[in-house]
Amino acid sequence: MPIMRMKDIRGMSPEDRTKRVAELRTELMRLRTMVRAGGAPENPSQIREIRRTIACILTVENEEKRGAWKKE
Repeated sequence: MPIMRMKDIRGMSPEDRTKRVAELRTELMRLRTMVRAGGAPENPSQIREIRRTIACILTVENEEKRGAWKKE
């Protein structure tokens, strides 16, 4: 299950997307630190989901910057 869907990401303001990326990166760093310290995360697939969500948000930001995505 994705953390955020593309429809939701596209509906966010640029400031909200930037804030959300910062939150997700902090969470990703926390999970990676936990794994390196020898602990096991509650949900191992959460790391992958966070990485994909960050990539989706950055993709939408780059599309809007380049004008590739036209709002309908």
